[in-house]
Amino acid sequence: MAHIDAGKTTTTERILFYTGASYKIGEVHDGNATTDWMIQERERGITITSAAITCRWAVDGVDHGVTIIDTPGHVDFTVEVERCLRVLDGAVAVFDAVAGVEPQSETVWRQADRYRVPRICFVNKLDRAGADFFRCVEMIRTRLGATPLVVQIPIGAEAEFAGVVDLIGMRALVWSADAKPGEAYDIVAIPEPLRDTATRLRATLIETVAEHDDAFLETYLAGEHPSEADLHAAIRRVTVASGTGDGPTLTPVLCGTAFKNKGVQPLLDAIVRYLPSPVDIDAVEGRTVDGTNVPTLRGPSDDEPFSALAFKIAVQEHLGKLTFVRVYSGRLSAGDQIRNTVQDRRERVTRIYRMHADKREEVAMAVAGDIVAVQGLRHTVTGETLCDPAHPLVLAAMEFPTPVIEVAIEPVTKADQDKLATAIGRLAVEDPSFHVATDRETGQTVISGMGELHLEVLVDRMRREFGVAASVGRPRVAYRETLRTPVARHDHTYRKQNGGKGQYAKVQIALEPLEGEHYEFVNKVTGGRIPREFIPAVDEGCQSAMDQGVLFGHPLTGVRVTLLDGDHHEVDSSETAFAIAGAAAFREAARLASPALLEPVMAVEVTTPEEHMGDVIGDLNSRRGQVRAVTDRSGAKVVSARVPLAEMFGYVGDLRSRTSGRASFVMRFDAYAPVPRNIVDRLLGGVTTG
Repeated sequence: MAHIDAGKTTTTERILFYTGASYKIGEVHDGNATTDWMIQERERGITITSAAITCRWAVDGVDHGVTIIDTPGHVDFTVEVERCLRVLDGAVAVFDAVAGVEPQSETVWRQADRYRVPRICFVNKLDRAGADFFRCVEMIRTRLGATPLVVQIPIGAEAEFAGVVDLIGMRALVWSADAKPGEAYDIVAIPEPLRDTATRLRATLIETVAEHDDAFLETYLAGEHPSEADLHAAIRRVTVASGTGDGPTLTPVLCGTAFKNKGVQPLLDAIVRYLPSPVDIDAVEGRTVDGTNVPTLRGPSDDEPFSALAFKIAVQEHLGKLTFVRVYSGRLSAGDQIRNTVQDRRERVTRIYRMHADKREEVAMAVAGDIVAVQGLRHTVTGETLCDPAHPLVLAAMEFPTPVIEVAIEPVTKADQDKLATAIGRLAVEDPSFHVATDRETGQTVISGMGELHLEVLVDRMRREFGVAASVGRPRVAYRETLRTPVARHDHTYRKQNGGKGQYAKVQIALEPLEGEHYEFVNKVTGGRIPREFIPAVDEGCQSAMDQGVLFGHPLTGVRVTLLDGDHHEVDSSETAFAIAGAAAFREAARLASPALLEPVMAVEVTTPEEHMGDVIGDLNSRRGQVRAVTDRSGAKVVSARVPLAEMFGYVGDLRSRTSGRASFVMRFDAYAPVPRNIVDRLLGGVTTG
C-alpha cells in the first residue's frame, strides 16, 4: 500500500521474480507488469484494481507461503485498498524516499489503523536525486504517529546508493552497481563512515523494542547481549501486537530501490519474519443471526466451523462472476453448500481458484488463512459473510466511501441502452464505490464515483468491454443535504378514498441531525397505535424521502427519525399507505429543520518551486480554498489546503500555466462541509431558504 508512484507494483514485480512466481520481470513503464493486467492499467501506467498472487519464500531454511495483494495508489481507487486491508493479516507500506509521507500514504495508513493491520515500511527509490532516508523515517514518526523500528540504513545516497546496513546482524548487504534481477547481494563489513551511526541506531532499536516487549526487557536489563534470533523474535512480537490497537504502532523500517533490484530479498525476509501469519491473528468476531446478536468467535483453525468474508467481486468474460473470499476458519471445498447470512441465502461452490493476477489455478480446497476466488456464488456481493449453514454468524461489515463526483451518460441508440444497462449492472457489482441513479427531472442515467479518473476508467470499460456507444456529460459535484435543527414533532395523515377500499395512515415523527452520514430509525410507538407489521414501512418511506432530499433533490444524510405516534384503520391501512405517510411526514418535517446543502471538500497538496508559491496560494484562495500549511520538500515548497471539489475542475491546466508546468498536485476527499449561503442562493437562482 502506498501513494501513487511510490513503487508498489515495481516492488511486487521483483518479489514475484525472486520467489519464482514469475520468470520475467514486467515493468510498469513498458505496460507488461504482472499485477497491472487490465488494458487501462497498462495504458495509464497505474494500478486500478487490486491483484492477488501467491508465492513462496524460504527464511532460515523454512519455506513459507505468502499471498500478496498489490493495491492502487491513486485516491480515486482507494476502495480497493479499503476492502483488501479488511481481510489481510499484514501490510507493506512503500514510501518514495524523495517525497516521503504523501497524502495517500496517510490515507492508507489510517485505513490500516482502522482495521488494526500490522505493517512494515519500505523506503523505496533511494537511488533518486533528493532521496533522504532519515527524513522519511522522521515523517513516519511525526505525520503518521508511528514508532519506527529502523532495522536498516542505506549505504550511499542517490546515484551512489549501493546497499544497506543490517542493524540486527551488524553487517553490510551490498549489490553491484548494475544489479541484475535475482542477483544475490554480498555480505561485507560495515563501511567505516557508517559504523558509529549503525552502533548508535542499533542501541536505539534495542531500547525501543525493550520498552514494548517484557520478555526482551528481561534480557536487556540482565545485561545480556541479545542474539539475532532473539531480536528478530522480539521485533515480530511488537509488530504483531501493533495490530491489536491497544498500544502504539511499532513498524520495522527497511530501505532499497526496487527498480534497481536492491533491497528486495531483505524485504521478503522481513515480511516472513515480522508480519503475522494467519495463526498469529486473534479469533475473528462475528454475531449470531438468531436475533440474540451474541458475539461469536472463530479461531484461525481448519477444525473450526467454516467462516469467510467476500471482499471483492470480479466478472470475467469466460468464467462469469468470481467472488474473492478470505477464509477465517474451517475448510471450503468445491461442491460445498454454504450460507450467506446477510441475505439468508444458500449458495453452492462450484470451483475454487488460487489467483495469480488474471491467471488462475484450480484447487480442491481452501483452509483457514487462504485468500481464494470462488465460482458459483450467484447472489453474494462485497462485504457479506459466508459460513457453515449449521453454524451461522455475521462478520463485521465493510464500509465504503461516499462518491463525490458524477456525470450523466446517455446511450446513442436503443441497442446501446440495453448494453449500458448490462455494463452498469456488472460494474456496480464489482465496484461498491460506483453508484447509479436516474435524474428525476431529465430522466438521464447518472453515474457517480470517487473522482474524474475513476469515472473515466469506468466509461472506458463500458465502451471497450461492452461495446456501449454513449455520450458523457461534464463532471459535476455530488452534493449532499443535511438538517441543522431538530423538529420535536410533526404529524402527517394520508387518506385516499375513491370507491371501494381506501387508504389511511397517520404518523407522528421527530427529526434530529446526526454527525456524519449515519441514519437511525427509532420506534417509540406504544399501545399498538400503529400495528407492528406497518412500522418497517414507515422506515422505508423515510429512507425513500431521504434519497430525494428537500432542497435540490440530493441525498440527505445524518438524520435520526423517531416514530412517536400514529393511527391506523382496521380495513383501509396498509404497508403502502404507511410508506407514503412516512415519506410525506419526513419531507414536511425536513423543510422545517433548516435544511442545508453539503459539498465535498478535498485535501489538496501542491508541490511547487518557491518562486511560484505566491501564485499558487493566491489561486487556491480564489477557489474558496483554505491554506493549512506550507512545508519544504526536496528543494520545493508544498502547499497544503482544503478546497471545495466544485472549484477544482480544470485545476491541472491552470496550475501548469501559472507555474510553467513545474508544479504538481494531488488531492483526496477530506469531508463534506456546508456550502456558503451565497453559493446556495446562486444555485437556487436567488431564492433564499431555511
